[in-house]
Amino acid sequence: METYLDCIPCFVRQALDAVRFVTDDEAVQAEVLRKVLRAASEMDMRMAPPAMGQKIHRLIRQCTGQGDPYREVKDRFNRFAMALYPDLTLRVARSSDPLATAVRLAIAGNVIDFGVNSTLTEADVRGVIERAMSAPLRGSVDELRDAAAEARDILFLADNAGEIVFDRVLIETLPTEKITVVVKAQPVINDATIQDARAAGLTDRVAVMDNGSDAPGTLLGECSETFRRRFHQADMVIAKGQGNYETLSDAERSVFFILMAKCPVIAGHLGCEQGSLIIQRTAASPPAIRPVGAAAGPDSETEQ
Repeated sequence: METYLDCIPCFVRQALDAVRFVTDDEAVQAEVLRKVLRAASEMDMRMAPPAMGQKIHRLIRQCTGQGDPYREVKDRFNRFAMALYPDLTLRVARSSDPLATAVRLAIAGNVIDFGVNSTLTEADVRGVIERAMSAPLRGSVDELRDAAAEARDILFLADNAGEIVFDRVLIETLPTEKITVVVKAQPVINDATIQDARAAGLTDRVAVMDNGSDAPGTLLGECSETFRRRFHQADMVIAKGQGNYETLSDAERSVFFILMAKCPVIAGHLGCEQGSLIIQRTAASPPAIRPVGAAAGPDSETEQ
């Protein structure tokens, strides 16, 4: 997905929100904003929006000297989501269709995105959970169910801290022995890293690896060779969130995207209303399913 003109003011808003979130020093805020405006004026509009997001948050880390500016809020929402976890799993267990309920909860968790909303509260998340239980869901849960049953090797590309606990609920309704969860290698916004996967209890349930990148999405050219190989060889890829949709919607393989369309540009690209709950499989053909017992791919970066 390329960058649209309407993305430009959003970049500026995100940069200002983010640097104000990190520091009260107006001189640093002005420095970051000037550099972001310069970078935005020179941006290749054929690139996906997270390419600019990566530049913005590298600038913020450099100018503030903080390697993980969102660590405190990530920890807070991890704790909040883990406190909700027993209720989330109970909702799934009591559901007539546990996978469909788990998908809805995973989409509700996608609201925990400080790149889109830096003032998000725990009350906001609770409200979205209740709405997601009854709101229309665009896409086929059965298609996801069937693909997961057939696959031997499933990559689950996580999005944000806190949200990753909601993802755990979904992952636990799928065949966990087939799944490798992928997180970011370095901090960017409130995207999940290995530290967040541990906080969510995922490292005790499934294999976890990083993608070698600090982009808020999955810019394949920025990712490690090991991850790229796994991405192209996996029987099934599930990708959470807008950033992954922006960067992988044109990927030369089939991907199941699970997200909330939180911005008008994404909603327009998907052809839906803003706020819609989406499960969508891209049209590219998936790789052939390997015979039982075939190698799942390199695991040198995998943590169990």
